[in-house]
Amino acid sequence: MFIKRIFYAVAYFAVLIFEITKATLDVAGRSINGKVEPFIMEIETELKRPVSQTILANSITLTPGTLSIDLDSENQVLKVAIIYPRTKEEVIPFEPYIKGMLE
Repeated sequence: MFIKRIFYAVAYFAVLIFEITKATLDVAGRSINGKVEPFIMEIETELKRPVSQTILANSITLTPGTLSIDLDSENQVLKVAIIYPRTKEEVIPFEPYIKGMLE
């Protein structure tokens, strides 16, 4: 069980660093060509523990072009501001790793 959590933690950090790098290049490109359409979306999360939800919200905020605005822990909903409309999976690709690591 402990080894599995360590695996998910390492995978989470690897995916987070990859997504931050990818988002940095995307935001830089959008800043140059002007393709920015600010959008606020509500994302339902599978994470039940408040600490897991908080880590997810902070991970979203660390990724350039996204900002966590609100977290409703009871209803498991995050409100996220993004610079261009995307799918839930594109905004929070690290959710399964957080779930495996902490839940």
